[in-house]
Amino acid sequence: MDKQQAPPDPPAKDYRVNFFRPRPGFMRQKVRYTWILLISWAFFTFGFQLLLLLTQRKADGTGRLTETVVLGFPLHYLFSGQFIIVWFIVLCLLFNLFVDHLTKLYRKRK
Repeated sequence: MDKQQAPPDPPAKDYRVNFFRPRPGFMRQKVRYTWILLISWAFFTFGFQLLLLLTQRKADGTGRLTETVVLGFPLHYLFSGQFIIVWFIVLCLLFNLFVDHLTKLYRKRK
């Protein structure tokens, strides 16, 4: 009898992802963009609150930034209540644009 050997199994795909040591190429670029956008989000979100704390003159929190009025609203209100939300939406848009650009660069051609 002629025994035919079964074809070898294809190598298993490795789906492990490490956010701190990504693979080169698409994944590394995507993680780099993610880190940059997270740092910019944290800078604007927590940095302004720290700035408010550092510039207060009295214990009740009044200071130059809380007394400044823009469009009839205190500056700290416009920044914390309006700008941070708009900034988050802009960051989401930027992330999607960056990932779309990376997808076009690394897409396998058929």
